[in-house]
Amino acid sequence: MKQRIKHLILFLVLIGIDQAVKFWVKATIMDNDPIVIIPKILNLDYHQNSGAVWGIMSGKVSFLKILTFFILLFIVYLYFKIPKDKKYNPLKIISVFILAGAVGNLIDRIYLGYVVDFIYFEIINFPLFNIADSYLTVSSVLLFLFAIFYYKEEDFAFLDQVFKFKKKDKEKK
Repeated sequence: MKQRIKHLILFLVLIGIDQAVKFWVKATIMDNDPIVIIPKILNLDYHQNSGAVWGIMSGKVSFLKILTFFILLFIVYLYFKIPKDKKYNPLKIISVFILAGAVGNLIDRIYLGYVVDFIYFEIINFPLFNIADSYLTVSSVLLFLFAIFYYKEEDFAFLDQVFKFKKKDKEKK
């Protein structure tokens, strides 16, 4: 239980950071020139994204709100199904970051009708993104790496119960 309280606090802090920075960006950069952090490499610039990642599904805010809500419910459900064994702590932390990223952007969609993006890598002309996007991206990469290099197939046996998969009889005749 203590761990879940810590994760809830981390979740709230991550959302707080995301929302505070977005508020600062709106107040500081929205009607001004971009802030150059590293010339020709990294800028902070204000952008309203009414779609999903890289602007795909632009203007589909209502659909994205509903989709995000259901995905959040599913991830919360999975979080509570992750075994309490210490080796699953990385999965729990990754889940917290994914949830915080999704909620951070969902808050924008609900209250603003768009997501505030502001981090721009000029050197590669990468689409603008935000801190919540970073939580989601880094966590997804880490999840993939942990699944490939750290966990074994049997470590994910708990998912069989979640999805109610039946083990195939290995000795079929």
